[in-house]
This record gives sequence, structure tokens and C-alpha cells, in this order.
Amino acid sequence: MGDAGNEDLPKPTGRPVFFFDIDNCLYPRSKRVQELMKELIDDYFVRHLDLPAEDAKELHSKYYTEYGLAISGLVKHHKIDPIAYNREVDDALPLDDVMTPDPQLRALLTDIDKSKVKLWLFTNAHITHANRVVRLLGVDDMFEGTTYCDYTKEPLIAKPHGEMFEKAKKEAGVTSVTDCYFVDDSHLNCRHASSRGWTVVHKIEPDDPVPISPAAKYQIRHLEELRDVFPGFFIE
Repeated sequence: MGDAGNEDLPKPTGRPVFFFDIDNCLYPRSKRVQELMKELIDDYFVRHLDLPAEDAKELHSKYYTEYGLAISGLVKHHKIDPIAYNREVDDALPLDDVMTPDPQLRALLTDIDKSKVKLWLFTNAHITHANRVVRLLGVDDMFEGTTYCDYTKEPLIAKPHGEMFEKAKKEAGVTSVTDCYFVDDSHLNCRHASSRGWTVVHKIEPDDPVPISPAAKYQIRHLEELRDVFPGFFIE
């Protein structure tokens, strides 16, 4: 799997690009990665900002709501080192204990006709976390590249901000929004992608209610449903 960079961007290929979110999208929320991440972030706020636990949770929630990522608020208001944060939070997650290769996911991605569509990862995580997750799921060789939140650069750019969607298009080598397909578990991210003219699939957990206000044209409970939503993308 390639890592996109500004120095070596792919040339447009004429194929549409299917952008896949990673966390809670390539794997189910039942893996509890989000809960484990939240605990590590709260602990980071307590230790590095010298806050009581409840204040840390409140500020964490505030930054996540305002910026889409807690780290964005930390960098902006507290000048923390993003790479050190990544080492203590994302890279400290015990993913080896909760992630295993997913044969069904691999079969789904294998059955997509790569001559018709390019597969691309699109995440708010840093590249180390992205690479680690897809390696543990056994699908790291199925994608042609990754657009990620680069913790080495300021300002941090992440979904749902427009700059992040433009970054993804540029890095994946796609010029028209009509060639952008996207699946994500975030209602907010899906809503923003839809407003930009992307073809969007909102992945909703099986136990969650269907949103009163849909964020996307398509809503699915499992990635397997992509076979029915986009049959033309799959090998016959």
C-alpha cells in the first residue's frame, strides 16, 4: 500500500476512486477501539494539561466537537508535540489484542474490479495508525494509497473540513467529484462529502437507529452491502 505525499502524486487514471474510512468502518465498533482511544486521550489531557479527570473529559469533548479531532485543539491551544501525542495515544492502542485478519473483508475488496475503480484509504488518523490497522486486518495490500491527517504538518487538516476532501482528491489523482465514492461511519463526514457532490455511503452500526436526517444517498449496515449498491464495480 502506498503512502501519498505531495512530492509524488499519482497522475489521473480515468478510474473513479472509492475512498474507504478506516476506524469503525473497515472493522465494527464492537472492537471497542474508539473506547480504548477515548481512555488514552482523556489520560493524555490529565497528564499533560494537569487537569482533573472530569475537566479533561469535558475539554476533550469540546475540542473534538469544534475541530473534528482532539489533537487539533491540543496543537492550537497548548502547542503539544503531535508526534509525541501519536506515540502515547494512537500507537499505544493494544490493537494486536483486538484486531485479527478479516477474510470476509479481504474477499470483498478482492472482488472489486481494480480496472474499473481505484481503492483508497481516507482517515483522520496519522499514517502509523492507518498502516497498523489495515496490516492487522490483512488488507494492507488492497489499497493504492492513503490520505491521512499528517501530524508532522501544521495546521492539521482532517475530515470534515473541505481542505481534507481536496487533499484526498489530489493525492488519489481524481479531478471530478463525479468520480469520488466514499464510505464512512461518521454522519458528519458523510454529510460534508455529500454536500461536495461525492457519492457517499453512510455505514451505520447494526444496533444504531437510522438517522432521521440522512447524511448520504446510501445507508448500509455492513460493507458487504456495497456489492448490491455498486454491482458495476465488482468482478462478474
